[in-house]
Amino acid sequence: MPFSLPIHDLYQPAEPGHRFPPGFVWGVATSAFQIEGAATADGKGESIWDRFCRQPGAIADGSNGDVACDHLRRLDDDLDMVADLGVDAYRFSVSWPRVRPLGQGAWNEAGLAFYERLVDGLLARGVQPCLTLNHWDLPQALQDRGGWASRDTVQHFVDYALGMHRRLGDRVAAITTHNEPWVVAKLGHEDGIFAPGLRSRATAMQVAHHLLVSHGLALQALRADGCRAKLGIVLNLSPVQPATDSAADQARARLEDGLLLRWYMDPLFHRSYPLDVLQHLGPDAPRVQPGDMAAIATPMDFLGINYYSRAVVSADAPFDVQRSGLPLTDMGWEVYPEGLTDLLLRVHRDYPLPPVYVTENGGAFADTLVAGRVHDRDRADYIASHIAAVGAALGQGVPMAGYMVWSLMDNFEWASGYAKRFGIVHVDYATQRRTAKDSALWYRRFLQRQRAQQPGPVLAGDRV
Repeated sequence: MPFSLPIHDLYQPAEPGHRFPPGFVWGVATSAFQIEGAATADGKGESIWDRFCRQPGAIADGSNGDVACDHLRRLDDDLDMVADLGVDAYRFSVSWPRVRPLGQGAWNEAGLAFYERLVDGLLARGVQPCLTLNHWDLPQALQDRGGWASRDTVQHFVDYALGMHRRLGDRVAAITTHNEPWVVAKLGHEDGIFAPGLRSRATAMQVAHHLLVSHGLALQALRADGCRAKLGIVLNLSPVQPATDSAADQARARLEDGLLLRWYMDPLFHRSYPLDVLQHLGPDAPRVQPGDMAAIATPMDFLGINYYSRAVVSADAPFDVQRSGLPLTDMGWEVYPEGLTDLLLRVHRDYPLPPVYVTENGGAFADTLVAGRVHDRDRADYIASHIAAVGAALGQGVPMAGYMVWSLMDNFEWASGYAKRFGIVHVDYATQRRTAKDSALWYRRFLQRQRAQQPGPVLAGDRV
């Protein structure tokens, strides 16, 4: 098994000093397109990422997700790996085109059966399943009809959410509607560097609005359908800081904060889009129908926040992170754990938050597998320091309820292909062999120590 390696020489980062309360949920996360493979197996339909990967130059290493981590065929072993970590919860996503190939109409029984095996396998191993409905892989058939820019996709998503609830809702602990709608809208529809590869700010903002509306309407439909799982959304957020104290840089930071954070948090919690951003967008602002803002603000059971680094912006030129003096991940992002504390304190101050989970946090580093070991000291330090940052926010009153490492294993990192490794488990893509990195071994030992400090079982019926 991957976690049976000797640990006498395991690097031990500074232990997070805060003691987390009983019931705090510890987990690990993945997404369907990044690990499943089996791109055309058992009736799966084409997704926008299947199509995007075929565009010349779209993926840095020219790769695709056809095989990825071959997770669909290696499910039981991978679930054993999750259980061996000792986590409370596993966050995964459903591939919409795997269960409903055209995004509407007929369901695919083979695809549904796979996710039943996944959920039942987690429960049998004592791990809470946390399901994400949309982690970016929209069925291509819906994209051909306008995708998220079309109002029709909003209702198709609600129907999809209901279908998955009726199949799995009695067994999952949590259902997330969307993962990082900013990424779908901005990177996929304005910058064109993610699927579906479009370049239009007006389209991007309409997409962002439709994602939020579909989130709210799905929550309403799920509750009306008797859903007992906790319901929420996951946003990628960062503190946005000006590069200098100049008025121009401060104004730019305020605008970028509006586009990244307030554009999503304000309607979710205040029923309105930020006025300064609407004025900035002008004719590119989305079309809003009566009742939309009330739907978006449907109360949630939890908020998921994905955090990787801060954002530093300048009115004149891009901020050079290499000159900050901070260590960088393999993505070129600063290692800045105090930014997570700052972010959590800020959203707690500005919004009436439900319980908050850090649903993704991790670092890509250039790992090397030597003699069956990956000594990823940088990643272990990264995870430990960010857990400490969560503890600091918790100690100052933020309603923190859980933390999940991104990612369980190395995988297809979107436009970067397989060149960037975020996993705490190493994947040899030629053989699909999994090897626990030192960060995985440390995380498991950390969780063991947490439980030793807080004895007492968590009831099986407790939910995320």
